[in-house]
Amino acid sequence: MLDTKNAETMFTAKDAERPAHAGPDHPKIPTAKIGVLLANLGTPDGYDYWSMRRYLNEFLSDKRVIDYSPFLWQPLLQGVILTKRPFSSGAAYKTIWNNEAGESPLMTITKAQTAKLRERLQDRFGEGVRVGFCMRYGNPSTFAKVEEMIREGCQKILFFPLYPQYAGATTATANDQFFRALMKAKWQPASRTVPPYFDRPDYIDALAQSVERVYGSLETKPEMLVCSYHGVPKRYLMEGDPYHCQCQKTTRLLKERLGWDDTQITTTFQSRFGPEEWLQPYTVEEVAHLAERGIKNIAVCAPAFSADCIETLEEINEEIRESFEHAGGERFTYIPCLNDDAAHIDALESVIADNLAGWV
Repeated sequence: MLDTKNAETMFTAKDAERPAHAGPDHPKIPTAKIGVLLANLGTPDGYDYWSMRRYLNEFLSDKRVIDYSPFLWQPLLQGVILTKRPFSSGAAYKTIWNNEAGESPLMTITKAQTAKLRERLQDRFGEGVRVGFCMRYGNPSTFAKVEEMIREGCQKILFFPLYPQYAGATTATANDQFFRALMKAKWQPASRTVPPYFDRPDYIDALAQSVERVYGSLETKPEMLVCSYHGVPKRYLMEGDPYHCQCQKTTRLLKERLGWDDTQITTTFQSRFGPEEWLQPYTVEEVAHLAERGIKNIAVCAPAFSADCIETLEEINEEIRESFEHAGGERFTYIPCLNDDAAHIDALESVIADNLAGWV
């Protein structure tokens, strides 16, 4: 167990040593450490056809995401969807790509979040806590980062899916991949997974601060704040997934923290895929309905996303904006995700510290 009282001695010791009883052929054992592994959805390595195809194939082959029979789904995926969709998805990524860094905004932001949390946690607990990040789909992979942490001597790993609300298609599949990685380890570290944090006061306060900051910068206050969450099939709710309820509670707590009433805020769901019914109302349709009802000035935020990505920068700020303006809307304000904002980092640090209790 990591003991902060003798952390200075532990952390300045050699990185790896042989046990006192061991012979010269015994492998060296790294100094015991604790790993904190952040996990986000993922990103393609580029927006070219083959990078997009590899990424989409991994993502859309996940049975947590698309749970249709593989005998029916895979021929459709491999034969039709992955022939056409990499072109359209690649074009969308190209519009938001961080060309200077050669990566997607999600990658850039996740790196920034990780760097700030690494500094915070090492200042708080010492160099014996290692902080890294992985992606469920794409690179750096969960397998690679778990292997790296074990190689560095992490005998305990806290795995943190960066999804405020739990869903089988996000939190659960990230955890699944973490557990698969642990199955490959000869010396398996003790592990914990971080539960959803959708109703934590520090997270809600960070959301509220982001809304207040943007509203304070506008000459005219929006008439409605649309909280747009990533959608899932309605069937998942009926099968017991708590995501819908946690999204609704996040909006309610945000409303209460802002001191608003129900006429100033609403919950919607975006990113529908496939023919079946998904959670409603659909964001792209609801913003048009608002405009048609005479609500001409709205703001949209995305509380389910810890970092801006294709679904926020392209879908919300381009497609959903276009739907609102086409229906007669006049002012559309996108409120960025919390990203590496100081209040967000404060909240994430607090979540991690609470979940490290008994380890540090």
